Amino acid sequence: MENLSEWILAVMDKLGLIGVGLMMFLENVFPPIPSELIMPAAGFAAAMGQVNLFAVIIAGTIGSMIGALPLYYIGTKLDEKRLRHLADHYGQYFLITANDVSNAQKWFDRHGKSVIFFGRMIPAIRSLISIPAGMAHMPLVPFLILTGLGSLIWSAMLAYAGFVLGANYHKVANYVGAISHYIVIGAGLVILFIIYKRIKKVWGTHAK
Repeated sequence: MENLSEWILAVMDKLGLIGVGLMMFLENVFPPIPSELIMPAAGFAAAMGQVNLFAVIIAGTIGSMIGALPLYYIGTKLDEKRLRHLADHYGQYFLITANDVSNAQKWFDRHGKSVIFFGRMIPAIRSLISIPAGMAHMPLVPFLILTGLGSLIWSAMLAYAGFVLGANYHKVANYVGAISHYIVIGAGLVILFIIYKRIKKVWGTHAK
């Protein structure tokens, strides 16, 4: 973990904001490079005056949006059976299992397009959620908008945490799991509220 953190800081030192965007792109297609280290490290660099915090957040968001496209397009070309087969044979090189693919698909089936937004803030599925969106042939523009909004919030939270913690930025990763649980709960409440509003609207229409 320490060596990875040092490598991330070295990349940012050489490439600056382009390095932040590049690493967030890679994080989407190569999960062993976690955003939970990239963005807090970028926030730390901002605290040291090397880069601008706002620019770091934008670079991370753009990198995430572009990085979501390869898996989205893979989803448009493959079905779940073939994806599970690929994950079984090659997933070990990317720390992805067939169950990860299935879980992402179940999240999408259960919550629909809204999970593209909330899913970008849940480490276990943030990258893979692009695949079922592609499989469902979700229109590209809404996909990018929801991906961008979710990635913006996630990048901002991580970068600001690194900015505040300074040299202890690596501790952010220790709290990401707990934060994600709250995000899941919040997402569930929002979805329930939307369902309630729709049911109430339908009942109101029938009552008239």
